[in-house]
Amino acid sequence: MDILQYTAAELGKKIKAGEVTVKEACEAVFARIEEKDKEFNCYITVDREGALARAAEVQKQIEAGTLTGPLAGVPVAVKDNMNTKGLRTTCASKILEDFVPSFSAEAVRNLEKAGAVIIGKTNMDEFAMGSTTETSYYGPTKNPCSPEHVPGGSSGGSAAAVAARECFYALGSDTGGSIRQPASFCGVVGMKPTYGTVSRYGLIAYGSSLDQIGPLCKDVTDCAIVLEAISSHDPKDSTSLDRTDTDFTSALVEDVQGMRIGIPRDYFGPGLDPEVREAVLAAVELLKKKGATVEEFELSLVEYAIPAYYVIACAEASSNLARFDGVKYGYRAKEFEGLHDMYKRTRAEGFGTETKRRIMLGSFVLSSGYYDAYYLKALRTKALIKQAFDKAFAKYDVIIGPAAPATAPKLGESLSDPIQMYLGDIYTVSVNLAGLPGITVPCGRDEKGLPIGMQIIGNCFEEKKLIRMAYTYECGRRKEGAEL
Repeated sequence: MDILQYTAAELGKKIKAGEVTVKEACEAVFARIEEKDKEFNCYITVDREGALARAAEVQKQIEAGTLTGPLAGVPVAVKDNMNTKGLRTTCASKILEDFVPSFSAEAVRNLEKAGAVIIGKTNMDEFAMGSTTETSYYGPTKNPCSPEHVPGGSSGGSAAAVAARECFYALGSDTGGSIRQPASFCGVVGMKPTYGTVSRYGLIAYGSSLDQIGPLCKDVTDCAIVLEAISSHDPKDSTSLDRTDTDFTSALVEDVQGMRIGIPRDYFGPGLDPEVREAVLAAVELLKKKGATVEEFELSLVEYAIPAYYVIACAEASSNLARFDGVKYGYRAKEFEGLHDMYKRTRAEGFGTETKRRIMLGSFVLSSGYYDAYYLKALRTKALIKQAFDKAFAKYDVIIGPAAPATAPKLGESLSDPIQMYLGDIYTVSVNLAGLPGITVPCGRDEKGLPIGMQIIGNCFEEKKLIRMAYTYECGRRKEGAEL
């Protein structure tokens, strides 16, 4: 069997059994990147030298019995907004083109403790602002399922790298669906955990109250294993939770007997592509046959999620991105007159169009005279959305809906109409506003062969229910012989 066909869990077992070496796994990935990445553009930085040196080190520790975890020796790709010590981290922006961090993000360090080998840094929308990976300074990533289409965003490079077999799994970050939506577009599994489960230390912030790191993988088993590895309490992150229930692999059980599924009517109304609706509802039927009970209900407030999300996210972005001014690190304009002119020219030249648009929107809603009218109102709406979910989860174990209104659009379509691009996040942003966990699993393809993803949403701290539901569905699909 070709090494690249293995899941991360399968490869980990082969390495431990001595059937595959860590170097062989890395070389297979680099050969694939060499063959395919000129077409797909999944990576911004590939670290062949560093990865092979790390592979030799990890191999010795595996042979010595000091590294025994399921991810030991398995190559991973990391989204380029997570700091990696000594390895360039750009956020897909000109303003950080030559930035090399002096420390690694906590999630990255947790993977390294588990024996993972970092292959490189994946492409993304600039500063995670976008839904297509087309706002990257380094050019758009293309969807491996159909290169004329986008892979989704902002973690499009990570999702595409997994789909193209240019890594065995990847890390992404999710501010308003940035893991779950590209997972849907690329036909892979992506999970956003409960806010605070994975440390945000070392993640270059977009919207601090919304951002969360999570895995993009080939299947649900890998997703559970990776999430278990990266979850930890981190005193360096004030929002980090001290959880004792992060044994997520224990939820890999094919059993949903008696579990209650809520189907929000609001998610299946006008604007949803008929093929997406049909695929998601067919997936729900399979879970119903497995013993789950299904009921439709009104979630409410869905129409307010997009405006509330973009007001809050852009307000936080305008604050977070103020640090990129050409003084301490990053790009600095070559010609300027005085300090204020340097700030202006550096930011005008260093940031892309979409990033500037969101900074300006955020600055506007935080400005005197508009703060109450927009920002405070958005925060109140956020609280109401959380209450709506609390009410739903008093009755249901999980909520199931689509991850996106349609399959992946063609390259160039979304950037010509930013508002339409924002509306594409309608099914994902509420999860971030409420701090909930969500997982996307492939559930079919449309007539063009583009993947469709089903999104399963759970209550806070109930990732295990999502994993159990997603795993049962995945097993059911395999037994039916359906393409995953």
